[in-house]
Amino acid sequence: MTRLPPVPYEDWDAEVLRPLTGGRTIPPSNALGLLLNHPRLARAFLTFSTQLVYRGTLPDRMRELAVLRVAWRNRCRYEWAHHVPMARAAGVTDEEVEGVRRGADTLVNRAVDELDTASSLSDALYAELAKELDEPQLMEFVFVVGAYRLQAMAYNTFGVEPDAGTDDAGMAGEG
Repeated sequence: MTRLPPVPYEDWDAEVLRPLTGGRTIPPSNALGLLLNHPRLARAFLTFSTQLVYRGTLPDRMRELAVLRVAWRNRCRYEWAHHVPMARAAGVTDEEVEGVRRGADTLVNRAVDELDTASSLSDALYAELAKELDEPQLMEFVFVVGAYRLQAMAYNTFGVEPDAGTDDAGMAGEG
């Protein structure tokens, strides 16, 4: 059930969306429609999230696996439906998506789980990640997990439905 309806597409403010769009026209999105209920927050958040997703240095595959794990742990249908195709485009296999769902013993799953549970990384897990990532990428990893945890919280709280044409298949089942 949607608690806070998205702003209708025809009422979108292109200037508020500029940090994400660069001025180009984009298709409707329930998440963006939700954000546009608070234009100043939307602009600030889109500036931040665009940096993480489109201008960051964290490998795309790792970022998308982390986002999927956050979506799965937090039962966020919107994030799952939106990011499974992005993960596949980044080279994530169906087997890896299934590994996210079942909590396979991977570095990304363990790191996301620990951050989500403890709001920190143990020294051992931090050292393991540091073998794979440089310092800016380590920062981005933590910020990606936190940003998508925040989004999952907002989308779940406000009842944001997956966009038309997206599929949240695979979200059913044990969490």
